[in-house]
Amino acid sequence: MTEALILSSQSGAVRLLTLNRPDALNSFTAAMHEQLLAALDQAAHDVAVRCVLLTGSGRGFCAGQDLADPSVAPDTAPGASAKDLGLVIERFYAPLVLRLQRMPVPVVAAVNGVAAGAGANLALNCDVVIGARSASFIQAFSKIGLIPDTGGTWLLPRLVGRGRALGLTLLGDKLSAADAERIGLIWKCVDDAALADEAQTLAQRLAAMPTQALVATRQAIDGAQRLTLDEALAEEAQIQRKLGHADDYREGVAAFAAKRQPRFVDR
Repeated sequence: MTEALILSSQSGAVRLLTLNRPDALNSFTAAMHEQLLAALDQAAHDVAVRCVLLTGSGRGFCAGQDLADPSVAPDTAPGASAKDLGLVIERFYAPLVLRLQRMPVPVVAAVNGVAAGAGANLALNCDVVIGARSASFIQAFSKIGLIPDTGGTWLLPRLVGRGRALGLTLLGDKLSAADAERIGLIWKCVDDAALADEAQTLAQRLAAMPTQALVATRQAIDGAQRLTLDEALAEEAQIQRKLGHADDYREGVAAFAAKRQPRFVDR
């Protein structure tokens, strides 16, 4: 029987995915990668899912790559060939990041403890990140002679600017959730006891909103980073044209006029 490295449950329209290697601070192995990607694929194709909530079991969110996993562990035998870490990124990390970026629903990360290396950037690839007050974010790559991966080189300067991105990655110091909120790395820091409820409340709120518009917002903001203002305005017009033909737009306007809560159904 295959060990369940990703736990999955459903609450209303929210799919909760929990990284489940608590004894190893939920660090990545090849098997966990495969199960997480499969769980995200299943959520993406399930019309009953309107938001995904990602968290970790135990006392950590994700400590990054498990360096003892055979896919990355250096072979210390004399004359042994070095492991191809680029292949590991191409096989596991790149598909995971692209799956998150292309999810047809919003994704919330509830960071319940340490988020280090690839684990930190896994969280930051989600649309909204909430951290427990005891949580921390560590760009630990420089400590083992590597660069930030899991999209870190793309994400970090966009989130906090080049100066802070370089400080975080070159030094590899621990950043508290409170400081992560202060510099704009994450959306919100909450008390530990409130994390699960706050994250679930936020996910349920997003699940009740117009999904197509939320996803289009993510795509437009990410895409605008490589556009001129003229190009971004043109892209906004194209996206708004499409959304204006959707049922959710008509429902939102009708609900506003009737002073009632809207019921969005598009996905």
